[in-house]
Amino acid sequence: METPFWIWITFIVGVLALLALDLGVFHRKAHAVSLREAAIWTVVWVMLSVLFGIWVWWRGGSELGLQFFTGYVIEYSLSVDNIFVFVLLFSYFAVPAEYQHRVLFWGILAALVMRGVFIGLGVTIIERFGWVLYVFGAFLVVTGLKMFRHEKLEVHPDQNPLVKLCRRWLPFTSGWVGPKFFVRQNGRLMATPLFLVFMVVNVTDLVFAVDSIPAVFAITLNPFIIFTSNICAVMGLRSLYFLLAGAMNLFVYLQQALAVILTYVGIKMLIVHWIKIPTPISLGFIAVTLTVAVVASLTIGRRSRAPSPPQ
Repeated sequence: METPFWIWITFIVGVLALLALDLGVFHRKAHAVSLREAAIWTVVWVMLSVLFGIWVWWRGGSELGLQFFTGYVIEYSLSVDNIFVFVLLFSYFAVPAEYQHRVLFWGILAALVMRGVFIGLGVTIIERFGWVLYVFGAFLVVTGLKMFRHEKLEVHPDQNPLVKLCRRWLPFTSGWVGPKFFVRQNGRLMATPLFLVFMVVNVTDLVFAVDSIPAVFAITLNPFIIFTSNICAVMGLRSLYFLLAGAMNLFVYLQQALAVILTYVGIKMLIVHWIKIPTPISLGFIAVTLTVAVVASLTIGRRSRAPSPPQ
């Protein structure tokens, strides 16, 4: 499907309109997002993505529709790692609960630009140098295998070069100034600690995009499908964060599932010249892997966490 320019513009304008509605109406006042609110918004974003996928299916056919849904599921599942890191970052910087939504909201806009550039460059490079696809495949396989050997991802914001650079060159206020990123004090424009958190979150998202976007390249090289599946997944990341942040320790086998998925799509890239795995098989494999991980986490993992009876 050759995507007309007006469809690209319509999608981007639609995303910006939804974000404006989100911040300007539903979250105009900074507040801590409740579990109920997060659950409702998670359902809303998933349903909007499903409806968009149905439209892609209707307009472009079943193959493109399956490619969108497969890419969306891959991106959405890999965003679990983002959530874990966001929890660590917000905890490290002691970000008040009522300001966390604002950081993630503006992070969506940054992701829209960064991922668009990343996807555009990636597709162009692969079209000109087909062998790069094998490099991406090998990278994903190595990344997946590494995930098996690390039980937890360690994050050290104090050692982050961006944090050191910002603290060295930008004047910062001594504390939070509401939900503001910048404020003028004594005639001098100063950054707030919330801006520093915003920058670190965006760099973290870009690092994770290095894993997730090449994974979708294994499903399709259609720029519109890759971009829209990425953005739909990222749009739902905020509500998913508030829904799962307090329960991440329950899903003990999700990291292994993500490792399996990354390894699978990497192998799919490496063998594409000889064996082309149909998209429905990839979607089914990913769905089964995630289902098994969740069920195992809630059954086997729960029994292993249960306290032993007193002797």
